[in-house]
Amino acid sequence: MVMEKIVLGMGALRLFSGTIEVIAAILIIYLGTVERAMMINAGLAVLGPTVLILVTTLGLFGLAGKISLVKFALIFIGVLFILAGLLK
Repeated sequence: MVMEKIVLGMGALRLFSGTIEVIAAILIIYLGTVERAMMINAGLAVLGPTVLILVTTLGLFGLAGKISLVKFALIFIGVLFILAGLLK
């Protein structure tokens, strides 16, 4: 039951993120200027990693009792590498 709620939460966050992406794409086309498109794109650059962290956190919470501490640490380090790669 708890696992289903976690999976539902993960899916809902991804659905929310995807909806925001589609709305942003429509706005970019509607507004029609490179300057405004870049502003919208910058906002999406913040949203993507935030959703990644939230969904991964929910997933790890659901796996907490099922995977070893070493695997848990490796997943966490992997997420940190992804975030570090986004910085530059």
